Formats: sequence, structure tokens, C-alpha cells
Amino acid sequence: MSKRIMTVDDSASIRQMVSFTLKEAGYEAVEAVDGKDALAKLNGTPINMIITDLNMPNLDGIGLIKGVRANPSYKYIPIVMLTTESQDSKKMEGKQAGATGWIIKPFKPEQLLAVIKKVIG
Repeated sequence: MSKRIMTVDDSASIRQMVSFTLKEAGYEAVEAVDGKDALAKLNGTPINMIITDLNMPNLDGIGLIKGVRANPSYKYIPIVMLTTESQDSKKMEGKQAGATGWIIKPFKPEQLLAVIKKVIG
């Protein structure tokens, strides 16, 4: 069975690009438009990894990470931030919330897949 990865971004084009990259590499992709949508879609669904934007309406990436980490079923799944933010303070905030890694947009598909392979194989 292929590994399922959730991509969370308020930009439809970024979601589509990430989903396309994942599907091409043999992963299953689940899309969410923001942190609130992502938490609703998790709801017991088996997920192997989450790739999330930082700046989103309703619930941002940090809020999403905290919400995921608070759920015992998802406490240990890898969460990678995919964002335009590159300041160390933001990275530190992400790490403290429980982010596994950080990728700066724009990203290359190979770069994204390399991180995924490193994190979940």
C-alpha cells in the first residue's frame, strides 16, 4: 500500500503541484485548504506525513502542528513546513511546535521528494 501524505496550503496551485509530485513518486496525496480543514480531514484517517504551509487563514501551520501533536493518534507523524518564511525565529517557532523539517518555497520536486524519502522512506 502506498504511503499517504497530506498537503496543506491555501494556494490551490501549490497544493496541485505538491500532489502531482507525490502521485508521480507513488505516494497517495490528501489535500487540505488550511489547518482547520486538515484537522477535520485527519479525523482517524491513516496519514504517514503532513506537508504544510505556515501562513494560512482559519488555522496557520503552527496551529495545525500543535493540533496534530495534541492528538495521540498523530503525535509522532512527521510534519514538514513548506513555506516562503525563512527567518530563524519562524523556524524555531515551528520546531518548538513540533515540526520535523522546513522547506523554503519555491521548491524543486526533487528536493521535496528527497526530504520525504529521508523522513518516511
